[in-house]
Amino acid sequence: MPHLLLAVTAHGFGHLAQSAPVVAALARRLPELRVTLQSDIDPGFARRRLPPGFTQLHEATDPGLVMAGPLVTRWAESLAAYRDFAAGYDRRLARQLATLRDLAPDLVLSDVPWLPLEAAQRLGIPAVGLCSFTWYDILRECPPRDQVPAALLDHLRLVYGATDRFIRPVPAMPLHWLPQVQTVGPIAQRRPDRRAELRQRFGCPADRPLALMQFGGFAGLDPLRAWPEQDQVHWLVQDLGGRPRRDATALADHGLDVLDVLGSVDLILGKPGYGTYAEAACNGVAVLHVPRDDWPEAAALDAWLSGQVPCRTLSLADLAAGRVAGPIAALLAAGRPTPVAPSGIEEAAELLEPYLRG
Repeated sequence: MPHLLLAVTAHGFGHLAQSAPVVAALARRLPELRVTLQSDIDPGFARRRLPPGFTQLHEATDPGLVMAGPLVTRWAESLAAYRDFAAGYDRRLARQLATLRDLAPDLVLSDVPWLPLEAAQRLGIPAVGLCSFTWYDILRECPPRDQVPAALLDHLRLVYGATDRFIRPVPAMPLHWLPQVQTVGPIAQRRPDRRAELRQRFGCPADRPLALMQFGGFAGLDPLRAWPEQDQVHWLVQDLGGRPRRDATALADHGLDVLDVLGSVDLILGKPGYGTYAEAACNGVAVLHVPRDDWPEAAALDAWLSGQVPCRTLSLADLAAGRVAGPIAALLAAGRPTPVAPSGIEEAAELLEPYLRG
C-alpha cells in the first residue's frame, strides 16, 4: 500500500487548499493510497479538503508567521519564532527522523515546511516540495530581511535545493534558483454554479449578485460590522457573529463553507493569496482585493491575476469606510470571465505518482 506523508504549513488555509486537490488526484490514481497529514491545521478544515481516510499528526513542522489579522505580518515576532525554531532544530530534526522511521512513507510531500524535507533526505525517502514559494524566498525578500540570520537562509536554501523535485504551481514567485523546479498550471477546485438555489435558500432577490468575502482563515477583520446594509450585492461570509443582516448570509449558519459557494459567486472580496486567486480564476470570478504591501509573494500573485479575471485593488481606508460600491459596479459590468483550467492538479499528480508506485 503506497504511503504519502503530506506536511503542510498551517499559516492560514492556503497551503492545504493548494496541496489537497493534488492528493485527491493521487488517491484517484492509486485507490490504495494511505495519506498521513502532518500539520497543526484545523482538523475540520482538513477533513473538508482531503480525501476521506487520512490520518493527521497534529503538530507543526515550521513556525509559519505571526499575523495581526489577515493583512499584516508581525515580522519582529515572526523572526523571533524562526530564531527559536532554529535554536531547537537538532531536537526537532531528531523527532522528525523518528516519525519518518516509524511511518516509513514512500514519499514526503511538503507545502512547504523544510524540516520534513530534510529528515526525508537524510533517510533516503523521496522528498518533494509543492508550493508557490519557499520560506527561503519569503524571508529573503521580507521587509526586515536585513535582520534574518544568514545561517538560517543558507540552511533553507540548502534543504529546498536538495529536494528530489520542487513543483511550482502558477501563480508563483519565480524560484529560478531552484535547479529542480518544475512549473505546472494553477491548482484549484472547480465548483458547480448553484446561484439560483443559493439565492432562494438565502432569501435574497433572484437577480442579486452574490459576493464572497474571504480573507483566508485569519480572524481579526470584519468589515461588515461597520458597513450599512445595501442592495448592490448579497454578501456571503463564514460567520456574522450573531448579527443578522438582510444583505448578508453566514455560511456557517447553513452548514456551508467557501467551496460550496465558490462556483456561484459573481465577486470575491479578499486579499492576495494563492488559494483565493487560483480558485477565483479557475471558477471565473472577479476579484476585489486589499493590498498586502508587506507580503513578498503579493506582486507575483497580483500580476498573474490581472491577466485572468477582472480585478481591482481596494485600499484599506476604502475598505474600512465601506467605499466599495464603485469598484464592485465596475467589476460586475466587466462580465463573467472564462474560467482558467486548473491543469496543475493532474500535472502535479503525474509528476508524483511514480514515487508512490515504487
